[in-house]
Amino acid sequence: MQDIKFRLVNPGLRPRKTKLEMPGWAGQPAPRTDGSHEYAWHCAPFTESAQYGIEVFYPYENELHVSQKNGVLHFDGDFGEAPDDDLEWPPFRKFGSDYYTHQLLLDLKVGENWAVRTEPHPRFYTDTTGTVPIAVPALLRTEWWPMISFIVFKSPREGEVHIFRPSEPMLQILVLPVTCDLNLVPMDEEEAADREMRGRRIHATRPTLAADSTWTSDTDTVFDGTYRYLLRAAKGRARE
Repeated sequence: MQDIKFRLVNPGLRPRKTKLEMPGWAGQPAPRTDGSHEYAWHCAPFTESAQYGIEVFYPYENELHVSQKNGVLHFDGDFGEAPDDDLEWPPFRKFGSDYYTHQLLLDLKVGENWAVRTEPHPRFYTDTTGTVPIAVPALLRTEWWPMISFIVFKSPREGEVHIFRPSEPMLQILVLPVTCDLNLVPMDEEEAADREMRGRRIHATRPTLAADSTWTSDTDTVFDGTYRYLLRAAKGRARE
């Protein structure tokens, strides 16, 4: 485990390990049982992915609406008078024709050979309203870059509105190795055959592994807990 040191200019950003909000953007705390509605948190891979990063909150008291009308970007929100310091004001502004920026008053210091990567908050993928801000992925090498940075958001499409609300998360940050140092190498025949055999064994034993965890949602979608069962087993072996 590594420590990620942070420096806040605006405490309202409240960086923290991303949490699933239920009830909230992750859905309702509905049990995995016949007749329940399916939510994103029912999916173990999504749950692990959603909680992998650091969430950052919209830090202002006013609600901000970002829209595009006739090709012109509009910011509808009152931030009041500029503070008595050297800050960009208002903190959101147009950036080119398809993006807008926010002065993120947060400095994250990571270790050597690590970087921070911005991305949309997981609630973007569960939203059905089209109003969640879309943070553009960017990799920053903050071990030697202590600057307060600008976060870029993708502009809404014509007629759409992105809404920033007080105390709602607006983006997620991942901490990753600074270099994607990998090669894609085809498996040899022996390894490919072994993987194929392992997959066939899982498929053959799936009815047994999922016997107590299969359920059908209110949209007639069938779920089972085979992956969750194997995930718990893998985590148990790792702790031994």
